[in-house]
Amino acid sequence: MELSDEILTEISYVQISTYRTKVMKSLEDEVKIPSKIAEDAEIRQNHISKVLSELKAHELVECINPEVKKGRLYHHTEKGEQIVKNLE
Repeated sequence: MELSDEILTEISYVQISTYRTKVMKSLEDEVKIPSKIAEDAEIRQNHISKVLSELKAHELVECINPEVKKGRLYHHTEKGEQIVKNLE
Protein backbone atom coordinates (compact mmCIF):
# COMPACT_ATOMS: atom_id res chain seq x y z
CA MET A 1 0.00 0.00 0.00
CA GLU A 2 1.38 3.37 -0.99
CA LEU A 3 1.27 6.06 1.67
CA SER A 4 0.25 9.64 0.92
CA ASP A 5 2.76 12.46 1.27
CA GLU A 6 0.82 13.75 4.27
CA ILE A 7 1.09 10.41 6.07
CA LEU A 8 4.80 10.10 5.24
CA THR A 9 5.38 13.63 6.60
CA GLU A 10 3.54 12.76 9.82
CA ILE A 11 5.47 9.48 10.23
CA SER A 12 8.68 11.49 9.94
CA TYR A 13 7.38 14.09 12.42
CA VAL A 14 6.66 11.37 15.00
CA GLN A 15 9.91 9.47 14.40
CA ILE A 16 12.21 12.47 14.92
CA SER A 17 11.09 12.57 18.56
CA THR A 18 11.62 9.58 20.85
CA TYR A 19 8.90 10.93 23.14
CA ARG A 20 6.32 11.27 20.35
CA THR A 21 7.15 7.76 19.12
CA LYS A 22 6.82 6.28 22.62
CA VAL A 23 3.51 8.06 23.27
CA MET A 24 2.06 6.93 19.93
CA LYS A 25 3.09 3.33 20.60
CA SER A 26 1.74 3.51 24.16
CA LEU A 27 -1.70 4.48 22.85
CA GLU A 28 -1.84 1.69 20.26
CA ASP A 29 -5.37 0.18 20.43
CA GLU A 30 -5.99 1.74 23.84
CA VAL A 31 -7.52 4.72 25.61
CA LYS A 32 -5.36 6.07 28.45
CA ILE A 33 -4.95 8.90 30.92
CA PRO A 34 -1.69 10.91 30.72
CA SER A 35 -0.17 9.35 33.86
CA LYS A 36 -0.66 5.85 32.42
CA ILE A 37 0.84 6.97 29.09
CA ALA A 38 3.87 8.36 30.99
CA GLU A 39 4.26 5.12 32.93
CA ASP A 40 3.94 2.86 29.87
CA ALA A 41 6.17 5.02 27.67
CA GLU A 42 8.73 5.49 30.46
CA ILE A 43 8.62 9.26 30.11
CA ARG A 44 8.47 11.64 33.07
CA GLN A 45 4.97 12.97 33.53
CA ASN A 46 6.00 16.61 33.18
CA HIS A 47 6.83 15.95 29.50
CA ILE A 48 3.57 14.21 28.62
CA SER A 49 1.26 17.21 28.30
CA LYS A 50 3.64 18.92 25.85
CA VAL A 51 3.95 15.76 23.74
CA LEU A 52 0.17 15.21 23.77
CA SER A 53 -0.36 18.85 22.74
CA GLU A 54 2.04 18.42 19.82
CA LEU A 55 0.33 15.22 18.70
CA LYS A 56 -3.11 16.84 19.08
CA ALA A 57 -1.99 19.78 16.94
CA HIS A 58 -1.08 17.29 14.20
CA GLU A 59 -4.44 15.51 14.66
CA LEU A 60 -2.77 12.23 15.63
CA VAL A 61 -4.37 11.90 19.07
CA GLU A 62 -7.50 13.35 20.60
CA CYS A 63 -8.93 13.81 24.05
CA ILE A 64 -12.33 12.14 24.32
CA ASN A 65 -13.42 13.96 27.49
CA PRO A 66 -11.90 17.48 27.26
CA GLU A 67 -14.43 18.93 29.72
CA VAL A 68 -12.79 17.21 32.72
CA LYS A 69 -9.71 18.63 34.43
CA LYS A 70 -8.34 15.36 35.84
CA GLY A 71 -8.43 11.97 34.19
CA ARG A 72 -8.60 13.08 30.57
CA LEU A 73 -8.66 10.14 28.19
CA TYR A 74 -6.61 10.09 25.00
CA HIS A 75 -6.64 7.83 21.97
CA HIS A 76 -5.42 7.84 18.37
CA THR A 77 -7.35 9.55 15.64
CA GLU A 78 -7.83 7.63 12.40
CA LYS A 79 -4.77 9.38 11.00
CA GLY A 80 -2.86 8.51 14.18
CA GLU A 81 -3.75 4.84 13.75
CA GLN A 82 -2.27 4.91 10.24
CA ILE A 83 0.89 6.52 11.57
CA VAL A 84 1.43 4.06 14.42
CA LYS A 85 0.98 1.09 12.07
CA ASN A 86 3.88 2.42 10.00
CA LEU A 87 6.30 3.22 12.80
CA GLU A 88 9.37 0.99 12.97
